[in-house]
Amino acid sequence: MFEPGFFTSSPVHVAIVIGTVVAVVCAVVGVFTVMRGQSFAGHALTDVATAGGSGAFLIGMSPLLGFVGLSAAGAGVLETIGVQRARSRDLATGLVLGAAIGLSALFLYLDSTTTATTGATQQILFGSIFTTDPGTIPLVVSFSVVALGAIVIAYRPLLLSTVSPDIAAARGASVRGAGLLFMLALAVSVGLSSLAIGTILSTALLIGPPATALRLTRSVGRAMVVASLIGVGATWLGVLLAYDSYYWGSSHQALPVSFFIVALVFAAYLLSGQRVSARAPRPAAVAGADGAQGG
Repeated sequence: MFEPGFFTSSPVHVAIVIGTVVAVVCAVVGVFTVMRGQSFAGHALTDVATAGGSGAFLIGMSPLLGFVGLSAAGAGVLETIGVQRARSRDLATGLVLGAAIGLSALFLYLDSTTTATTGATQQILFGSIFTTDPGTIPLVVSFSVVALGAIVIAYRPLLLSTVSPDIAAARGASVRGAGLLFMLALAVSVGLSSLAIGTILSTALLIGPPATALRLTRSVGRAMVVASLIGVGATWLGVLLAYDSYYWGSSHQALPVSFFIVALVFAAYLLSGQRVSARAPRPAAVAGADGAQGG
């Protein structure tokens, strides 16, 4: 089960620390992303993160700064354009998605043709958590604090506007402020997930564990806890399987961590068994949000 050197490997230690932090942040933010029906916005931000990471790589910066920085800018555009009407969100998402894909194509081409570093495209698109510099950990933790702090600050109006925008507006909740903070948290989560498993697959950690947890629980708080456990479990097991895969054949080439994490997340969703309810408000969530605003 544990191949030689697993527990003493420095890359494994870094991968476990970063993967754990990222999984928890994605679980907390992802619960609101699924409940608010903004998975498509999260997908659009992954393409924005691709442009940011590849652009940062091109100028010699840490890809994480590019992932998070441009994702935050894209999230601001999404919220600004789509804030007037819910219908405008699809328009905003489509516009941002198209622009991001164009920039990504340009930057990835320049990365592969003008830099001496090999594997840039693989690292940006599919992640390379085993090769992440240990010095990145403080930056990952700092961004995680920002994302979780934004959710904590906006929690009450965000929960109420997620369950019932009309009630939130009637109670005078700061819907726009909560939306901006949520989009900031979403952008940071996408950036962190891009570092762990790559931009193309980053929504797997953001959407998979929360969607599974919302099948199994009936309150927002419990969903966050269950989603965190699923995400962390899939990440730890994915790191172990990727490490072990080096010894599976004579070629001695490890399979990507991102493949195992995504496969495990998908399997957990399939095994959760129940059909995801299409109704946005859950009884406990409605009561909690209404009570919080009433207080």
